Amino acid sequence: MDVNSLAHTEWNCKYHIVFAPKYRRKIIYGQLKRDIANILSMLCKRKGVKIVEAEVCPDHIHMLVEIPPSISVSSFVGYLKGKSTLMIFERHANLKYKYGNRHFWCRGYYVDTVGKNAKKIQEYIQNQLKEDLEYDQMTLKEYIDPFTGEPVKTNR
Repeated sequence: MDVNSLAHTEWNCKYHIVFAPKYRRKIIYGQLKRDIANILSMLCKRKGVKIVEAEVCPDHIHMLVEIPPSISVSSFVGYLKGKSTLMIFERHANLKYKYGNRHFWCRGYYVDTVGKNAKKIQEYIQNQLKEDLEYDQMTLKEYIDPFTGEPVKTNR
């Protein structure tokens, strides 16, 4: 069991945190994706938070982190989203036109405590991009008629 320690405390506090850009826009690609990953890891190191697993998806962020008990989860997420917004707008000034001056992330976030199922959540985060891609590829449009087996003709 991986237990951390402070001066008079031994702790194992892991949290699964998910947050998204404002309006859940799918914009986190390429250079912006790399910059966001670097910014979030740098901010976590500043606070003494260990990133166990993280995934930057096109429209949301998954993080499995170990937060010391001296920091509350809400204050950490507020710090992470607030500082990262300023740093993202500093590096990518063109995003200010889409998101306003200081609002890159949406207001809320999801957090869940991780107990004995840390490995399962870690696997879930690792497979998140693959699952999102599979979900995006499912459509309601039929390309082959299920009754005749012939290609469907579109009326355009």
